[in-house]
Amino acid sequence: MLATPELIREAAQIPKLEGLLPRWREVPLYRDSLARVGCEHASFECFKSLPLLGKRDMRNNFPQNFLAGRQSLESLLEKNLVELEHTSGTSEERLPVVFGRGWWNSQEERALRLNGLVARVLNEHPNARRATLVPPACNGLTCPTVWMSREQRTLGNTLYVNLARIPFLLSDADLARMAAEIAEWSPQFLDLDPVHGVRFALYCEQHGIRFPSLRFVLCSYEFVSVVHRRILTRAFGVPVFNLYGSTETGHLLMENERGEMKPSHETAFLEIVGADERGIGELVVTTLTNDYMPLVRYRIGDLAERIEQPYASNFVVHGRARDALKAGDGHRVTTWQVDQCFTGADGIAHYELRQDESSACLLRFVPDGVGPTEGDLGRVTSRLGELLALRKAIPTEAMAVLVPAASGKFRLTHRATQPGSPG
Repeated sequence: MLATPELIREAAQIPKLEGLLPRWREVPLYRDSLARVGCEHASFECFKSLPLLGKRDMRNNFPQNFLAGRQSLESLLEKNLVELEHTSGTSEERLPVVFGRGWWNSQEERALRLNGLVARVLNEHPNARRATLVPPACNGLTCPTVWMSREQRTLGNTLYVNLARIPFLLSDADLARMAAEIAEWSPQFLDLDPVHGVRFALYCEQHGIRFPSLRFVLCSYEFVSVVHRRILTRAFGVPVFNLYGSTETGHLLMENERGEMKPSHETAFLEIVGADERGIGELVVTTLTNDYMPLVRYRIGDLAERIEQPYASNFVVHGRARDALKAGDGHRVTTWQVDQCFTGADGIAHYELRQDESSACLLRFVPDGVGPTEGDLGRVTSRLGELLALRKAIPTEAMAVLVPAASGKFRLTHRATQPGSPG
């Protein structure tokens, strides 16, 4: 195996982890766990013996569970040393998050520069402007939560243009206002929730609107489908890249120009636990640079797959664990696997595949233009039926609107749960 720069950075994570263990012993949340495993010396084996961390552990006794010594959150905020944010609450109630002042921007740029084209744009434009379209309820840091004027929605080099929770209900006047603001702002890139981005992209395409300053489109906030990507690329005429992470962990993976999801080794150490026979398992994250709220072996809630190559490791993000479906033969089917069935199918702007308690499925979709041809739709449902080992054909419904979850995020796949079980 070649000692490439990527492999060298990956190997450097182990001594980094070992060096952080003494510091984590001072964090109340980890103090007892590290004492129980009984490691006399900081080692990778000691790290691997630590229990997995969940959102409930993070929420319990916050913020004292993370603050070492006699620090107080109030004092840190008063000294302007930290920022206090909240997650979007995709799978549970919103979670408070603390990170050092400036940490968010530095770890984001580190991830973005894993893509050569994006790095060149940032070099050419050190103060690159972005226009952001995300669910307004997502996060106090990344988007407004109430109606604001354009001046209030302009923060540094970012213009937040979206003020609607359900993009399919936006009026032409709303979309025209958004387009006019972006045209005047002249951003180097768009930072999009893919569903909100698709609704806006279709409006721009219908009215012949392009933004000459655009160099690329960045998709984050939730799973980006092949149907979303096709429309965004077609409407805006620039490359579309996927950026993956979360508010509590920072940005973990960035898509490069070859379509590979590359890990940000300086930001976090990634593990796949409980992998199935295909190598798909739960993604577990240990953050390496947020000293105020380090997450050690944190269950982020997503399924992923590590692709080992001679020169580096890449990842495939398979979507939320709770959104995985169950095939007729009993094996797990992920959101990513479902989404591959839509490759090459025109006429679908967004979709939701729901599975009930009996494993029967229903496909609802928002049409792109006149919608898919009968042949395209039949090929999609045939692939889905084969993937899920279903005995019955999957019925379909064209919808004008699909609604998001309470968090403001959309679920491409949704499996009904038994009463009393987590959804």
